[in-house]
Amino acid sequence: MVNLMPASISRRGFTLVELLVVLAIISLLLTIAIPRYFGSVEKSKEVALKENLQVLRSGLDKYYADKGEYPAALEDLVTHHYFRSVPLDPVTDSASTWQLIPSPNGEIGGVADVRSGAKGKTREGIPFEQL
Repeated sequence: MVNLMPASISRRGFTLVELLVVLAIISLLLTIAIPRYFGSVEKSKEVALKENLQVLRSGLDKYYADKGEYPAALEDLVTHHYFRSVPLDPVTDSASTWQLIPSPNGEIGGVADVRSGAKGKTREGIPFEQL
């Protein structure tokens, strides 16, 4: 059988240069996309942290309004059905890292406020412990 097609036309596949160009384009796109992705992940953790703090503080206020005292621990909010479970600190991925602030002026009870136990700062430069 005789091959009537020229050698350059009958060969199939990509050249090394074509593959390198494609890899360079993919690398360029990834260098743009990856920092944006991780930046949005950090931002979402900060937003979730602020929301969880608001939910916890609201639960503490409702507990105080109902019982006339602050709970001894965050688990009391679960026991008395204010929450199904203690929310996680999204920065540390743990419910046990919340900093418990005692009640002011020697009021009855234990936990009047909560703060994050995470180390570091928000994107605005505010330490997580001060939120």
